[in-house]
Amino acid sequence: MSRVEGGATGAVDATRASWSPADQDSRADRHTPADRHTPAGRHSPTAPHAPEGPRPMYSLTDVVKTYSQKKKTVTALAGVTLEIPAGQMVAIQGPTGGGKSTLLQMLGALDRPTSGTVLLGEQDLSKAGDHALAAARGREIGFVFQGFNLIPTLTAAENVETAFADGSVPRDERRRRSAAALESVGLAERADHLPVELSGGQQQRVAVARALVKEPTVLLADEPTGSLDEATRDEIMDLLEGVWRERGLTLVIVTHDSAVARRAERRLHLTGGRVTEI
Repeated sequence: MSRVEGGATGAVDATRASWSPADQDSRADRHTPADRHTPAGRHSPTAPHAPEGPRPMYSLTDVVKTYSQKKKTVTALAGVTLEIPAGQMVAIQGPTGGGKSTLLQMLGALDRPTSGTVLLGEQDLSKAGDHALAAARGREIGFVFQGFNLIPTLTAAENVETAFADGSVPRDERRRRSAAALESVGLAERADHLPVELSGGQQQRVAVARALVKEPTVLLADEPTGSLDEATRDEIMDLLEGVWRERGLTLVIVTHDSAVARRAERRLHLTGGRVTEI
């Protein structure tokens, strides 16, 4: 069960008609950090199934994040306690400055809280060192941003391959997986095109392919449709929702667009560093 608490410990959906708890159980069984990296491979056939339902992909407890700004302390997150089950699609809304980006940074292993705990599966990101955080990002998490963040001098295929910048995958394997990722987002024929030769929607598809090429368990999307017109927005959301259903990802989307948020199983509102269910 998902859990949110408010008040001093942190205040923080429509369930789509086509979703059922059995669907979520299936997605949770397919992708969790605990069973991806067993000696037998990504999945452990003998791993027990938790009787209470999907295991949490994320468990946040009393998460506080403060910053020093012009000799003042700014509280970005004010005691957030939150669980996100594996395989859930979550939308986070709220005003600018409410803490959405900071929360996404915590989920993405890009920053540590001032206090409190952030668990990704069984890994405590709040206590992890820089190397461990980088490993978690590379192994478990894919990112999609509003601004696409493509390198203008690289082709679509080469931009997707930048996900393997650590050199952990041989060149031929990188190329094969890059081509497969572009095909999965409908851009196989645009692999050799530069970003300037692609539309905004196509550039975002390249960004999605880059996020997916390492087969993460989590996909974090920060305003993924914010730079797109309504028709292209809907195409990108169809793509993200399709990927979520097919791959069993945990998908967290930060958005100002209620039309995007309404497509999620669960909606959260973040303001003043506190999270509530919608």
